Amino acid sequence: MLSVGVEDVINQMRDALSVGVSSGILVETDASTWAPGDVAAAITEVIQTQAAAGQTYDLLLFGNEAADTGDFQVGIGVAHRLGLPCVSGVRSFEVTESGVTARREGPSGVEVFEVPLPAVLTIREGAVIPRYPSVPGRIKAKRAPIERLASSVVPVGNGRIRLTVPPEAPSTVEVLGHGADAASAAVDLFERLGLVSR
Repeated sequence: MLSVGVEDVINQMRDALSVGVSSGILVETDASTWAPGDVAAAITEVIQTQAAAGQTYDLLLFGNEAADTGDFQVGIGVAHRLGLPCVSGVRSFEVTESGVTARREGPSGVEVFEVPLPAVLTIREGAVIPRYPSVPGRIKAKRAPIERLASSVVPVGNGRIRLTVPPEAPSTVEVLGHGADAASAAVDLFERLGLVSR
């Protein structure tokens, strides 16, 4: 497991370690000022360093989007930087002898993608059944090592200066009448809107 953030992330990493993740890496930084592209660059840096040391990978799994900001570019950004195929919004997947088969919901039904490994998948929330840690798992996770790294990435930020919410458009309600008496007024309104013609 690899995460970018501050000390508070450790608790979440321990949860992952308690359900079977074998090791953890924390890139220590205050990522609150980082844009998704900055986070993707830091993760890519670690992956490339690990690969150069002989620790290869087959499948990189990311969340589909951030719960707080809604940003969804991190997994896609890592895939782009590494030149790997990427499927986003995945609901389920299966690793096969030839690669990975990923499924996601599309406008016309379920879309199926078959991509070679190594690959990147971003997983939608609710797509998998969560695993809950056992007591022995929690005890083991407390002793599991979490490697702490510093990143050489100089964040550029997201470029946002402020978020402005436009004023709500005024709305009015016009009562056309009651019962059958409103029928002629409704037809007149539809004519004004160009929905019917006489």
